[in-house]
Amino acid sequence: MIKQLSWKVGGQQGEGIDSAGEILATALNRKGYYLYGYRHFSSRIKGGHSNTKIRISTSPVRSISDELDILVAFDQETIDLNAFELIEGGIILADAKFNPAVPEGISARLLAVPFTKIAEEVGMAQMKNMVAVGASAALLGISVDAFQEVIEERFARKGQKIVDKNMEAISRGVEFVISEVGDISNFKLEPSDGKKRLYMIGNDAIALGAVAAGARLMAAYPITPSSEIMEYLIKRLPEFGGTVVQTEDEIAAITMVIGANYGGVRALTASAGPGLSLMTEAIGLAGMTETPAVIVNTQRGGPSTGLPTKQEQSDLLAMLYSTHGEIPKIVIAPSTAEECFYDTIQAFNLAEQYQCPVIILSDLALSLGKQTVEPLDYDRIKIDRGKLVLDDEELPELENSELFPRYEFTPDGISRRVLPGKKNGLHHVTGVEHDQTGRPSENPVNRKKMMDKRLSKLANGIQFEEPVFLDAKHEEADLLIVGFCSTRGTIHEAMERLEAEGMKVNHAHVRQVLPFPTDIMAEQMKKAKKVIVVENNATGQLTNLIKMHVGMAEKLVHIGKYDGNPFLPSEIYKQCKELFVHGHI
Repeated sequence: MIKQLSWKVGGQQGEGIDSAGEILATALNRKGYYLYGYRHFSSRIKGGHSNTKIRISTSPVRSISDELDILVAFDQETIDLNAFELIEGGIILADAKFNPAVPEGISARLLAVPFTKIAEEVGMAQMKNMVAVGASAALLGISVDAFQEVIEERFARKGQKIVDKNMEAISRGVEFVISEVGDISNFKLEPSDGKKRLYMIGNDAIALGAVAAGARLMAAYPITPSSEIMEYLIKRLPEFGGTVVQTEDEIAAITMVIGANYGGVRALTASAGPGLSLMTEAIGLAGMTETPAVIVNTQRGGPSTGLPTKQEQSDLLAMLYSTHGEIPKIVIAPSTAEECFYDTIQAFNLAEQYQCPVIILSDLALSLGKQTVEPLDYDRIKIDRGKLVLDDEELPELENSELFPRYEFTPDGISRRVLPGKKNGLHHVTGVEHDQTGRPSENPVNRKKMMDKRLSKLANGIQFEEPVFLDAKHEEADLLIVGFCSTRGTIHEAMERLEAEGMKVNHAHVRQVLPFPTDIMAEQMKKAKKVIVVENNATGQLTNLIKMHVGMAEKLVHIGKYDGNPFLPSEIYKQCKELFVHGHI
């Protein structure tokens, strides 16, 4: 029996690839196994190669694996594209219908299973994916009973007959493999600890975090890979008196969010790079009017439409600098699904504490990759609305047509904020430069004071829980590996391999991008001979950001990947090892 393996299912989009992976993974999750899944899919509704790769383990896993133990194929293209990942002695479960063949040079066992034929005998050809789930379960040593609850939940609305047919398809898949190959013990999983854990994508964690933070409006336009946030909140927000509005475009979405926040409702929008490009002017409006706003950017391949369904981290500098003019802005970058939940709550607090836009920067691998999450600690949730004047708080009377000093100069740059209708809180709101009451003003002295006031809000840092995640036990390290967003688990695994070969390696994962955590990064960089920055972009955006804020350019080495795929642990390991072998460290 084994502690860990990697499983992949592939075929044409629309053949039930996602369903097969989801059902197998959910059943394993409920049995207590740790999981990490990643979907490779095309930017179309149907057709084009699609696959789902799932890592299954008895201990925590945070990245997809380099290799593959079991490949389930619904067509020859799946074998041709993915068989190279198989370990020696790996197995291919392929639909006998297409006469599968193993490519030359691949040392794997091919087992042709009549997925389609069995499914037709059960009653519906579409159930071939459930036959494949059963065949996989036989190899893993997972009983048919493990799927009963999952199938019932997924198909109950279609009637008991459909539930029974799907269970029959799974059972037939198990029976076929057992009868054909018997007991293949080298793929059987060791028993798990049986503990209950969540299994979720980063987008769902962000959406749940928004609900927990008290958000009651989401305005958004659907776009990959952010749409699941919207879909989740469409189902859940009405349960808490909230709503989701699908707007005509991203400009309408961000302005609606600004309006809602001005009215006192915690609101958010979520999009990807193209949508954020449309939002930039309005983000400037939020900065100028000092209105809280939470914006989620799920990065994907660019520019333009680019690679809508593929991994990239190329929006970093755009999130920091794309708004015309200069405003206070906060950008945070969670790196796990747990952080997506907790950081979203922090984002709403920060937006109101500092009265400015807050961008939550994710990427496709984090947003759509599914991973095991320990039970969330709801006692950690704290709501902080900053200097918002409460309903029971009385304001001084306004005399002689005076207005409330909404933008009053204060030592920390943050003024009291009132909601519309507050007695004696009347003030003017405009996107042009203004005085302390909001009235337009082009006075040079006022302009400088107002700019200084706004920018000073973040000058002394912000109250963010963990600006940099550190795994840095060495006071003198050969390497410091730096990353952001979804690469955290992959870097950790590469780091373990390097450490096992005698290298001293530290890891710093940047989670607060703006304001940049200069002091923390400088301290860690001083301890290392070389600093390797791992990022899914071509131009080294995080690398250049570090050069700008910290310096030490001579220590920095950029490792980039921008082919649409996430990093594998072996890729980071090999490039770091090469530096060591060739004497660059």
